[in-house]
Amino acid sequence: MSSQFTLLRQRRFLPFFLTQFFGAFNDNVFKNSLIVLITFQAAHWTTIKPEVLANVAAGIFILPFFLFSATAGQLADKYDKARIARMVKIFEVCIMLVASAGFALESLGVLFFALFMLGFHSTVFGPVKYAILPQHLMETELIGGNALVEAGTFIAILIGTLVGGLLAGAENGSIWISLFSLTIAAVGYIASRGIPAAPPPAPDLRINPNPVTETWRNIGFAREKRMVFMAIIAISWFWLYGALFLTQFPSYAKNILGGNEDAVAVLLATFTFGIGVGSLVCEHISGRRVEVGLIPLGAIGLTLFGLDFFFASPSVPPAEQGQGVAAVFSRLSTWRLMADLILIGIFGGLFCVPLYAVMQSRSEVSHRARIIAANNILNALFIVMGTGATAGLLAAGVSLPGIFGIAAVVNALLAAYIFVRVPEFPLRFLQWIGWKRKG
Repeated sequence: MSSQFTLLRQRRFLPFFLTQFFGAFNDNVFKNSLIVLITFQAAHWTTIKPEVLANVAAGIFILPFFLFSATAGQLADKYDKARIARMVKIFEVCIMLVASAGFALESLGVLFFALFMLGFHSTVFGPVKYAILPQHLMETELIGGNALVEAGTFIAILIGTLVGGLLAGAENGSIWISLFSLTIAAVGYIASRGIPAAPPPAPDLRINPNPVTETWRNIGFAREKRMVFMAIIAISWFWLYGALFLTQFPSYAKNILGGNEDAVAVLLATFTFGIGVGSLVCEHISGRRVEVGLIPLGAIGLTLFGLDFFFASPSVPPAEQGQGVAAVFSRLSTWRLMADLILIGIFGGLFCVPLYAVMQSRSEVSHRARIIAANNILNALFIVMGTGATAGLLAAGVSLPGIFGIAAVVNALLAAYIFVRVPEFPLRFLQWIGWKRKG
């Protein structure tokens, strides 16, 4: 039996996979390099505090998801998705030219404009990214295709984050960032040229330019089928949960583990590795079908190992700060934390991949891209709400490990709500366990 990796040798998947991979990679190279430069060189450009600018940058990137996702969904339902992908990649090259000018002029205004447009570029590509898969893949390939996309996305986030930091810290870093980002954007465009045609399901659709009314309309489409809408809520929660870990890793490594920047990289790599493994094993253990029974399994793992990460975290940080990786890993407790991170990632992959497949396979074909646009809007909303709630809890004196513990408990409560609303998820889980036991 062929595996999901055979898709990487086929034109109906590989060019699209490379296009989305290099897009996510470039997003994170530019975002992280800009944040690092802001942190260490902002004094040359502005009097605003670096920590304020870093949060402004994050908000600028995510704002287009609220403003333009509804329009992006309409475009993906009305026009050929392969054509949209190519136009988006050309636009990305133009954005990187603007960013290069911003670096040369040392203009935060120009750089923030480029960051906003990069968020817009990702917003337009979002509905294409997930709506094109059911057009080019058979239903038995959806789990494998989504697994590769999710694994690739998180690997791109990890590598992009690390490369962005390295480029920003290099001599003449802004020049290297400009050249590197332009090259990656060009490679992404070349890859997009190979994406096969993906005819639109609603070519006669009239575009509604009002983002507010269209957003509510798209959410209405998603709510027509309870399973689809609950899958979107669960996906949005997963992105909040994952973003919580990724965002807090620097502070956790420094203040809880007493580690340096290398320790942050290890945490990022461990978590990303887990998600990649969890995503890729979905096809094998699901029997190449959209197995919703994996969703409760993923939710259970996210809660149990999230709680263990909380309990395993040191209550008192080491006296010596800024330790290297060897010193941090010389403590047995650190290995337990790493095991928890890998398992959180693995169960996260088992949780999110079937949810994406449910959203794609159960959505009405005529407005599938608009439902995915609604998903992107809710993803962004959850991440913003989670960021705000985390900031409030930290300000109220909750510890970093406490934040992770609260997230694990909320995960259990939200999962219970979703499973009550969609009994098929837990029932399939019980049937799947029974089938595995017999097998």
